[in-house]
Amino acid sequence: MDEPLIDPDVLRYYSNEWDEDARLRSGLNELELVRTREIIRRHLPGPGLRILDVGGGSGIHAEWLLDDGHTVELVDPVPLHIEQATSALGDREGFSARLGDGRDLGGADGAWDAVLVMGPLYHLPERSDRLRVLRESARVARPDATIVVAAISRFASLMAGLTQDEYHVPEFRSVIERDLTDGQHRNVAGRDYFTTAFFHHPDELAAEIDEAGLRFPDIHAVEGPLGAMPQLASDWRDPERRAALLDLIRRVEREPTLIGIGPHLLAVTGPA
Repeated sequence: MDEPLIDPDVLRYYSNEWDEDARLRSGLNELELVRTREIIRRHLPGPGLRILDVGGGSGIHAEWLLDDGHTVELVDPVPLHIEQATSALGDREGFSARLGDGRDLGGADGAWDAVLVMGPLYHLPERSDRLRVLRESARVARPDATIVVAAISRFASLMAGLTQDEYHVPEFRSVIERDLTDGQHRNVAGRDYFTTAFFHHPDELAAEIDEAGLRFPDIHAVEGPLGAMPQLASDWRDPERRAALLDLIRRVEREPTLIGIGPHLLAVTGPA
C-alpha cells in the first residue's frame, strides 16, 4: 500500500472526523470564508488567471474562483477531498483536481499565474517541509505571480480557551502551553482539539517565506479581533452590523500589534 502523503493523524481527521467544507459554509466560520475570499481577490494580478490551489480541500475556494472566470487546478493529499471536489466541480469548465503533495507539486516551472497555499503550512510540523512547500510554490509560479499562504496563529488556542471558557481545563491548558512554547499543536486523546499542526507567530511566518526565497510578505489578519467578540454570532446575522464589522477588520488587517490575535493569517507574496 502506498504511504499517505500527510501525517496519518491529519489524514484520519479530514477523512473521518471533520467536514472542512461544512465548517466554512456555516455559522461564525463564514467570516473566515468571506475574509479569505476578499483578501485573495484583492491581490490576484488580473482576470482569467491559471490558479493552482494547493491544499484546496473539497474545492470551497476553487468554486468562487471558477465563478470569477479563472482556471483552477486543485491539489490535495486527502483522497476524500479530491472525491468531494470532483463530485461538486468536475463538470465545470476550467477545473481539475488531483491527489498531490505541496512539497512536490510536479509540473513545469513558471506555469501558474497565482498559487494558493491554503493548508500545507499548518499541517507540516517540520520547518524544512514548510520551506519545501514555499520553494515549490515559487518554482511553479510565473515571475509576476501572486502567492497566497494560509497559516494558523500561534495564539489561536489561547484565544479559543479564553473566549470559550476552556483555558482552565487541564487538557486544553496543556495544549495552550505547548502552542505558545513552540507552535507544535497536538490533539489530546479523547478530545477534539484539532489535529497535528504547526501554529505560526506572524514574524516566524514572514521569516520562513523570506528564507524560502520569496518576496517579503504582506501578512493579513483574516478574523483579527473579531474572533474574540462574544456577540459575534448575533452581530454577524445583522446586515448593518456585519458590514460595519467587515469595514473595521479591513482597517486593521495589517496592524502588527493585532495580526496574531485572530486564528487565521494570510500572507501575500510572490517569486522574488
